Amino acid sequence: MKSKVIAVVGPTSSGKTALSVWLAKQIQKGFGGAEIISADSRQVYKGLNLGTGKVTKKEKAGIPHHLLDVASPKRVFSASDFKKLGEKAIAKIIKNGHVPVVVGGTGLYADVLLGRIVLPEVPPNAKLRAQLEKLSAKQLFARLQKKDPERAANIEPGHKRRLVRALEIASALGRSPSKLGAMQAEEKYDVLWLGLNPGMEKLQKNIKLRLRARLKAGMLAEAKRLHKGGLSYKRMEALGLEYRGLARFLQGKISKVGMELELNRAITHYAKRQLRWYKRNPNIHWVNGKAEALQLSKKFIAP
Repeated sequence: MKSKVIAVVGPTSSGKTALSVWLAKQIQKGFGGAEIISADSRQVYKGLNLGTGKVTKKEKAGIPHHLLDVASPKRVFSASDFKKLGEKAIAKIIKNGHVPVVVGGTGLYADVLLGRIVLPEVPPNAKLRAQLEKLSAKQLFARLQKKDPERAANIEPGHKRRLVRALEIASALGRSPSKLGAMQAEEKYDVLWLGLNPGMEKLQKNIKLRLRARLKAGMLAEAKRLHKGGLSYKRMEALGLEYRGLARFLQGKISKVGMELELNRAITHYAKRQLRWYKRNPNIHWVNGKAEALQLSKKFIAP
């Protein structure tokens, strides 16, 4: 029998963290326990706390969390790295007699870990990378739209490193790696997919409120500390979203008001890309609140 795993997915600011912790506590009461695995491509990095909206010690409410703060932001942590550590975490949680709850907004990470997508093994192409690095993010994105429209629809258009890698893979395979991965995929676990989508109007409101709260809590000071600690502005921008905006402001490229407007727009676009990604998964149960999520979870994990 395949091991049972619960996955809580959805766009940024949809309430995944709160639901997953509450759900884990309910499972703890009735089914022995649960532990959470974060499937977020930036929360794996140490020190990227406010900018990524990383769960706090208080918010964890005593529930063990895995794959947070496992890498230095100075080096690249890949989806392949995440899969290896994620599988170890799942094995450890199951050995503890608990239910693994995978939570996150990085759809690729969750899909790779839980077997919906197989990562193509394409080695780095130094010559191609050197050529692509000379192009702007806008030019790279335009190329990717032609090479692999499906990947382009779900990638951050300004994230140059990911665009280069996506083009590298597409060039090596000569076809859409997304489709190739889907054909090869074999789900390793028995997964209950729970999705949260409060609607775009509510999401936009949440995004704006959450961004202001994080700025007020010291997101800018966090970026300054990271830079002082040796994180270059170039690398900070490569981390995307909030950190790109923060790095641009700290370098005097945009004003503080401009940064907030830019971030609201970028995060909203990101939420839309996340939703497009999740809509490809027909197994997601889009739940309307805690009660429905708990009901489905109990039925799923009951012996």
